[in-house]
Amino acid sequence: MKGQTYVILAILFVILISLFAVFNITAVEVNYLFWRGTSPLIFVILFSVLLGGLLTTAVGSKRYINLRRENRQLKQKLLEYDKEFNEENEHQNETTEG
Repeated sequence: MKGQTYVILAILFVILISLFAVFNITAVEVNYLFWRGTSPLIFVILFSVLLGGLLTTAVGSKRYINLRRENRQLKQKLLEYDKEFNEENEHQNETTEG
């Protein structure tokens, strides 16, 4: 259900941004780092949204990779603790039976 909510919100966001961009088609002057140029405002809006999405994805991917690595390490520790626990239980069972 949570994934569907994100998909629906993403679609609504794309529609909203697209409508906003289409209504702003006039040419504007844009100051880049080292030069100036004119470009339709629709391109400026869409490029800004695309760049923001790419940066968000990059940061989110880094966080996702770190969480996966941590999860893998914790699973390994859990397996080690489970193995030690089982060995101790077997040893206790042998001593109480004998």
